[in-house]
Amino acid sequence: MLYIFDLGNVIVDIDFRRVLGAWSDLGRVPLATLQSRFHMGEPFFQHERGEISDEQFAAQMCEQLDIALGFEQFAVGWQAVFVGVRPEVIAIMHKLREQGDRVVILSNTNRLHCEFWPTEYPEVKNAADKIYLSQEMGLRKPDPEIYQRLLNEEEASVQDAIFFDDNLENIEAARALGIHSVHVTDASVVPAFFSDRK
Repeated sequence: MLYIFDLGNVIVDIDFRRVLGAWSDLGRVPLATLQSRFHMGEPFFQHERGEISDEQFAAQMCEQLDIALGFEQFAVGWQAVFVGVRPEVIAIMHKLREQGDRVVILSNTNRLHCEFWPTEYPEVKNAADKIYLSQEMGLRKPDPEIYQRLLNEEEASVQDAIFFDDNLENIEAARALGIHSVHVTDASVVPAFFSDRK
């Protein structure tokens, strides 16, 4: 079986409120003001597909938020999104691999974050057979092509795959291709899924 895990809020807890909080402190702009201005628009998606540089993304986000931050300040805030790893999911991933299943990660992410979490959470990489990253593939979920390319590379059929993601749009796109997909709404979902399958 091929198990496909998203990273954020599936294996590692993330919280964008922490990013805005850090930027608010660094830029001396009220948090409520940043919250009202922040949205994940086209620069966000271009960054995740690897189409613009970290510096270009930072400049565009600072313009959107109307905040004066140096690149290093921006990066410090951007990395604040990571809260901590979910050890119970790491344990499940290891168990799946031990029983002969294939375990991969499919993440919409960006170069800045990939400079941070692999060293901060080395146990994530150690729990996966392969990591598929949007900025390296030039595609991002929910584009159907990203799932198809992963299946092709893994030489797996949709019937042999199970996908876990916290974003309903990503789940629905995978389901439309016939992939068994589990919407991870909180930290209990993945452990409960596997306990029910014993």
